[in-house]
Amino acid sequence: MHVPQPSSTTDGSSEEFPGFPGSGAALTEADADRVAADGLWASGGTVHPEAVRFGQTVLAVLLTDGGPAAGALPAGLAEQVARVRGLALPAHHRIETTDGLRLSAFSLRLLAPGPHPLVVVPSGWTPFGWGLFPGLYMALALRGYHVLAYTPRGLGIPGLPTTSEGYVDVAGPHDVADGSTVVDFGIERFAPAVTGFLGESYGSGISQLVAAHDERVAAVVALSTWGNLATSLYENRTRHLAAVKALIGFTGGPVEEKFDEENRRVLDDFLNDRNLDAVVRWAERRSPETYTDLTDDHGTPTFFSNTWHESLFAVNEVVDAFDRLRVPKRLNLWIGDHAAPEGVGLLGTAPGAPDPVLDEAYAWLDHHLKGERNGVEEWDEVCGQVMFTYVTEPATDPVTGRPTGARRIVEPAVRESRPTWRDVTVGHEVLGLTGEGAGGTDGRLVPAGEDAATTGWRRTFLAGVDTEATAMGEPLRTGQAEWRGNPKIYDIRKIDRRHALAWTTAPLVPADGGPVGRRVRGVPRLRLTVRSTVSAAGLIAHLFDVAEDDTARIITHEPLNAYDLTPDRDTTVTWRLQAAAYDIPAGHRLMLVVDSKDPLYGDASVTWTQTELGSPAEASSFLELPLG
Repeated sequence: MHVPQPSSTTDGSSEEFPGFPGSGAALTEADADRVAADGLWASGGTVHPEAVRFGQTVLAVLLTDGGPAAGALPAGLAEQVARVRGLALPAHHRIETTDGLRLSAFSLRLLAPGPHPLVVVPSGWTPFGWGLFPGLYMALALRGYHVLAYTPRGLGIPGLPTTSEGYVDVAGPHDVADGSTVVDFGIERFAPAVTGFLGESYGSGISQLVAAHDERVAAVVALSTWGNLATSLYENRTRHLAAVKALIGFTGGPVEEKFDEENRRVLDDFLNDRNLDAVVRWAERRSPETYTDLTDDHGTPTFFSNTWHESLFAVNEVVDAFDRLRVPKRLNLWIGDHAAPEGVGLLGTAPGAPDPVLDEAYAWLDHHLKGERNGVEEWDEVCGQVMFTYVTEPATDPVTGRPTGARRIVEPAVRESRPTWRDVTVGHEVLGLTGEGAGGTDGRLVPAGEDAATTGWRRTFLAGVDTEATAMGEPLRTGQAEWRGNPKIYDIRKIDRRHALAWTTAPLVPADGGPVGRRVRGVPRLRLTVRSTVSAAGLIAHLFDVAEDDTARIITHEPLNAYDLTPDRDTTVTWRLQAAAYDIPAGHRLMLVVDSKDPLYGDASVTWTQTELGSPAEASSFLELPLG
């Protein structure tokens, strides 16, 4: 399948840029401010149209012979574009793959005598391909890199110049081979001193996979990345349905035009809850974690960046892959959801402004590709933001100056560095679950072994109905708001106890008398014993930080589906919740809520059946809380 393309050369040389539809209108300072305030994501899990217009307009100006038209860009952006055009030649290319397809690509070739290092940038999984990241390309060029960005095969909207031909390979063998073909093109065209990869989201996984299979890749930056695609899609016998549906919708066309027969069959099996063992094998072949031995053999320095509340690539699978690597490595973890920390910086709405997310990624490349002794050699392997420790104030609209009802950050959240991931957690607190709860009241979370009420109990709820205890209000958007200082506020009184069970600690008292009741650091673990009136039950565990007024913020969550149940037989299940770094203030309470449905997931629950949780003496129920 070939997507229709504008006329072009076939030898991969530079061609005249056909332009972006609708990118001719000038950008103003207000436009840039509003894009920065709104972020990358719009409602419904789509890329914000104004972010698309911003990126395409800047790139169109970059690619226009003779420089930007007067007034086309805000002053700061126009100055940056002029600087970049003074030191680098922009170009649009079609790079031919080994099987005869053409990939859309963009480059900035430095004009000064070289050799210079090259950074290859596979685009994220969006229908706009490389058209969203002009800020990244310009920043790299200004730091002394040739830049070669491309859209992976199959992604894009027919007729859009950033669209690449073929079927989407979902980080499969064709994508790996294409990455090496792009390296070939870059070496032939730029004669670089060394080549690195920087990828965002889909492009970050492709970057890791290409590096594992191509020893010419000297360093990798992987932003909003994944380590194991199999567990990103399916873990604890639970399908991550919302993530897969969002990705299918991001390709730029209908499924039958975007995926070949094999991949359509795999996606169809996943969506219809069948042949999941085959789906897992398919996904494992597309997982960087599968090839960590190859990456170790090459010694490729690898920089990971991800978020605590990821809705597409949950944090644990990234941590697990990171922990397996034995190369120089770095893991940054941020507040928010997929691409929220780096998205606006990739667009480039505020040229020259400090950006810790991208500045550290650039420093990684400077150290490993240019040999700069810039402090990277002294970094700890892990650095995590502590959730919601930022200081905020009421926000105003950047254009009208009126209050928006939201808040903005005036002091950034605390960041903590640790030598390794294992050093993030320094101890554990095991809390037993008590059996109180008759009449809809909550049970207690108490130190394990200190209260006989933590064993010998059973409690039931009606399954198959969602409650106010959800992982997030909306994928991508809720976490984007978190990143900007506005975490979702829950009212625990609205959680329907007919369809959920809850357990709560007493107000937390810090051992040191300080302001923090508990420092949650790492991966919580939960054990429950379950029965059901049917053969399967879905369990969604949520941990909340509950304030004195019964409002709450979510710390972490994780689903599990239990199968092969019988009404008169106990089944004990233990599972990990997603990793977290969270300071629960002194006087607040920790709450565990278990219900049976969440819009993010495919569950095993049958509506209006009864799920029973218990704590037999031989397998008492507990929550193991990691502490830092």
